Order: sequence, then structure tokens, then C-alpha cells
Amino acid sequence: MQTTAVILQGAQALGLGQLGLTNPGSDDLVIRVDHSGISTGTEKLFWSGTMPPFPGMGYPLVPGYEAAGEVVEAGPDSGFRVGETVFVPGANCFTGNVRGLFGGASRHLVSKASRVARIDSGMGPEGALLALAATARHALAGFNTALPDLIVGHGTLGRLLARLTVAAGAPAPTVWEIDPARRSGAVGYDVIAPEDDHRRDYRAIYDASGAKGLLDQLVMRLKKGGEIVLAGFYTEPVAFAFPPAFMKEARFRIASEWAPEDLTATRALIESGALSLAGLITHTRPASDASDAYQTAFTDPGCLKLILDWKGQA
Repeated sequence: MQTTAVILQGAQALGLGQLGLTNPGSDDLVIRVDHSGISTGTEKLFWSGTMPPFPGMGYPLVPGYEAAGEVVEAGPDSGFRVGETVFVPGANCFTGNVRGLFGGASRHLVSKASRVARIDSGMGPEGALLALAATARHALAGFNTALPDLIVGHGTLGRLLARLTVAAGAPAPTVWEIDPARRSGAVGYDVIAPEDDHRRDYRAIYDASGAKGLLDQLVMRLKKGGEIVLAGFYTEPVAFAFPPAFMKEARFRIASEWAPEDLTATRALIESGALSLAGLITHTRPASDASDAYQTAFTDPGCLKLILDWKGQA
């Protein structure tokens, strides 16, 4: 079985190619991907060649961990039916020497049914955003966590954090954004420039920017005993001055990627209408334009989220 996939040969060396797929087992699904998302976090680091050492890392690889499409084959032990619409968080299903570290940017995927989530077929391209929404939910959920009253960054992750906070019935958070063009699109919360905010008693600050050198500034905005949550991905060592953090008795938490229960909970929020994914996708390109699409996703400041449309690909 062959498929068309995005292949990253090395830093900024990306294009479409033909790859073989592993044979599906009794608990596997074969999914025809209609839409896949481009991550401006981890995928950008692989594309630019700046990703720190990572288990399973290496080129060539198939990027992407945000894919949505239709089940075209369902193993007898999978519990799925042909024709169902699903979200797939990537797959390691390619033959040869191509790595499937993420492996979602492909017209067809073979995946264990246990890794796949059913979604409403009416979601269209927004179905590919489920993992990012679940990652935002993962940062907010868990034992003894506080919902944010300040979010740093109004990119896709920052917007999802804000929307989930509002959906939880908490007071609307303040969101910082340094790019004036990205301050639009807020519903139920305010987005301001950091220099216009004079508050110094935030209880929970969520950094969705991944920017370096922010911690000292954020510590000064905490109330005593407050928490800073690192929800972005940081390529350089994270450091802060100890005395101010000591005086504030600041707490630091790292939020990683989503867990299966986050995917389930997020899907329920979307289906109930409590969480909207509208307005997060700013660009859509056919998969045949993958090289230019990745360039746009990573270099165009006006691109919030870019989706590849795989319809028409073999």
C-alpha cells in the first residue's frame, strides 16, 4: 500500500513523496486524511533544524500530529466502522528509512484504533485542531491547578487557553500580545500589550508564547504564592533570578502534551458547543503546495494556523 506524504529531508528541505505503508492488523484502522495541521512549535523546530536532541529524532521524517479524515478500512477488532470521521494524532506507519516520529502529514495513515478519536464529520478542517485544543485543556486540568488570570501570547494555543477558561465559568483572563495584528479575535476576554498592564497580583500566569527571557518579568507580576505555567515549548534553558521568585514564593509548572482523557474531554466540550474552534484557521493550502505552505506557516506573522487540504491527492 502506497501513499503521498510530506517528507522533511533536512532543515528547510521539504516536499511531497511516495511512501509505503505498513500492513494493518486486526485492531488497526486505515484512514484517508482530508486535513492536517502544521504546528508552529515542534514542527517549526524540525523544519528550521533547531530542535534540541529528541528521542526518535532524525531525517528524513514525516512531520505532523494533527490529522482528520475518514476510516477506509477497519480491522475486525478495532471497534470502528468504515466511513466514520476520526482525528489521528500522527502515526508511525511508513516503511523504509523514513521516520514517523509524528507522521500525520500524509494522505493515508495506518493507526491503532486506540489512538484514534471519533469526531463529527461536520467539523471539516477544524477537526485537525483537536490535539491542540486537548493540549490547552491538559495545561488547565489536573490536581490542584488554578485557571489562568493572565495568558501570555494570543496565538492558537493562547486563544484556546482563554476560550477554555471562559467556558469553565472562571473570570475572563487578561491576555498579553506584543503583535498588534494578533490582538483581534478575542471573545469574552481582553487582549492588551504588556506595557499597558499595571497589575502585579496575578494568581496564575500561563505562558503560551515559548519566548525566552520572560520569567523574571512574569515573576514580578505574581501575587505571593502564585504560579507560572510553562505551556509553550522552549528550545533554550529556562532560567530566572532566584531572589524575586523567593520573595514571591513562586511556583513553576510545566504543561506537556495532551493525554487521552484530555482528548475525550475536549471533544465533549466541542460537541456541546462550550468550546468553539472557529476563527483559529487563517490559512488553508492544498497539500500539493506543501513546501510553500510550511514556509508561510513558519514565517508569515499573519498566519495563526495553516491547514493542508489533502483532497485530490493519491
